[in-house]
Amino acid sequence: MRWPSAFFAKIGASAPLILTLLTAPVGAAEPKHGLSAFGDLGYPADFSHFAYANPDAPKGGDFSMVGWAGVGTFNSLNNYILKGDAAEGLELLFDTLMTRATDEPDAVYGLVAESAELADDGLSVTFHLRPEARFSDGSKLTADDVVFSFDTLKENGHPIYRQTLRDVVKAEALDPATVHYTFKGDLVRDLPLTVAGLPIFSKAYYATRAFDETTLDPPLGSGPYLVDSMAQGRTIVYRRNPDYWARGLPVNRGRWNFDKIRTEYFRDRTAGMEAFKAGFYHFREEFTSKVWATEYDFPALRAGRVNKEILPDETPSGTQGFFINTRRDKFKDPRVREALGLAFDFEWTNRNMFYGLYNRTESFFENSPMEAVGEPSTAERILLDGLGADVPEAALAVANPPPKSDGSGQDRKFLYAASKLLDEAGWTVKNGVRVNAEGEPFTIEFLTFEPTFERVIAPYVKNLKLLGIDARIRMVDPAQYQQRLKGFDFDIITQRYVMRNTPGVELRSYFGTSAANTDGSLNLAGIADPAVDVLIERVVAAKNREDMTTAARALDRVLRAGHYWIPHWYKASNSVAYWDRFSRPEIKPRFDRGILDTWWFDEAKAAEASSDGAPNRAVASEAAEEGSSRLWLILGGLFVLGLAALMFMRRRRKP
Repeated sequence: MRWPSAFFAKIGASAPLILTLLTAPVGAAEPKHGLSAFGDLGYPADFSHFAYANPDAPKGGDFSMVGWAGVGTFNSLNNYILKGDAAEGLELLFDTLMTRATDEPDAVYGLVAESAELADDGLSVTFHLRPEARFSDGSKLTADDVVFSFDTLKENGHPIYRQTLRDVVKAEALDPATVHYTFKGDLVRDLPLTVAGLPIFSKAYYATRAFDETTLDPPLGSGPYLVDSMAQGRTIVYRRNPDYWARGLPVNRGRWNFDKIRTEYFRDRTAGMEAFKAGFYHFREEFTSKVWATEYDFPALRAGRVNKEILPDETPSGTQGFFINTRRDKFKDPRVREALGLAFDFEWTNRNMFYGLYNRTESFFENSPMEAVGEPSTAERILLDGLGADVPEAALAVANPPPKSDGSGQDRKFLYAASKLLDEAGWTVKNGVRVNAEGEPFTIEFLTFEPTFERVIAPYVKNLKLLGIDARIRMVDPAQYQQRLKGFDFDIITQRYVMRNTPGVELRSYFGTSAANTDGSLNLAGIADPAVDVLIERVVAAKNREDMTTAARALDRVLRAGHYWIPHWYKASNSVAYWDRFSRPEIKPRFDRGILDTWWFDEAKAAEASSDGAPNRAVASEAAEEGSSRLWLILGGLFVLGLAALMFMRRRRKP
């Protein structure tokens, strides 16, 4: 029998489809334009842009801000390894397979990958790359680059990546435009989202460069920005790539509007604030309540040249507090840690230092539905009772907030209760000094690099001294601080974790036993509790949001019962100030500020400002006049004090 030539023509035309069907993962669903932890996507496949982005936003102008990386400096342009202090904003250089929609809890939509197929059993995911994807040098971005990036991060990246990716078995390039990830275990819910959000590096670029070393050479990426210039430790400037391959995609339309983004670093917050007042940079988020309450009244703001506002924040507020290093023997007893918490008077601190602007943090999942409240629910109790690991009795009781003091700064009943707990733990007072059975004094060092935080710690230190504890503040430079932080070389340290709307494998690095002794991990308290480990896995394994919330609340109860931290404060908002040279969309993304990627430079508003961003002449003149007046007041005051002192000394010399 002879087959007609048309048949072979059809077979040839169908070859790519046949190959795809033969190599497709078994049990894979239809390709989707996005992914989410529980399968719910808010945007359809044909969406044109995110609702919180203005597709008609003009491109141009500049955006400048202060660096808040926590170190006040930088010495590297590699923020994916443990070594060095990386500059902020480097994520602007790198695209990912998919990118977040910040008006949804955890959904991601196609960027480098136009679609993804998730296996029915959740143990694998396949991404289909866009053929137009390019690195900034014009070279093609392929599946080999994606595989290289995964392998590199897992083998040579920051320890957090190794922890996060431990259940990702491998990444494979099925062809230049298709990459397949394989997972293991039962806790795979978040892994497709995790790998979809990994930065993509050029395999060819790193063939001649060491990835695991610090560098000040601008790396090659595929994102919307390039490194324009920098002054090590002081300034870094990114410029928008006019040839950015993905600028017209739905996920980017109306975003990344500034031609340049500049970050300025200062040795302390005071210097940074003065530079903002002078117009040296144009945007500032304020994290110091005293500054927000007392220093945002300067000529440019009164003239309407600077805007000051509070943006609502619906994201979990995180876990800021004094974290206690339980790796050290003196902090291993939970009674000791509870006693230390009783000595911190938040009510006094909030009234006298924060102008009453904050609320006390109660939960590791503050400002979210995952916060444990009151008695455990039936579902929480069933989970905790059947955990298969010891659970503190306090975790099964009412989830009480931190005790509220009388606001005196030295609440006697709290200090008495703290003293009693310390006695029970074997730390008794002898000759006014708190010592253990071996006669070793109880010492505590608060490690910090910010002078502004000394005023918060100092009253706390005073209360600890009343308990017989030799407490003191250790001020170090930012580089030393980072080094000691990574190596857990501290007694007590201040830190804040920002929780996700859908927490997952990152919890292992925050609170898991495996991270307790991994340099560079975020488990600063050194938590090594089997019950915590099991509950983390329950959060990660949850099949729906209800089960995840139940597990997170149970985890919150166990962590709070362990007294691993002394909770600080929070406010469900962002306090921002900016020079009036920007415009923004009508809609703010629900779970993000949306500033850097959706605002734009407004030429009309900026017309009154000089080209270097300094205030106009009228404002500058007013500032100079105000500064001059303050100077004369200070000098006058010093003269009066000096005259009074002279008269006092003369009186003392009289017979």
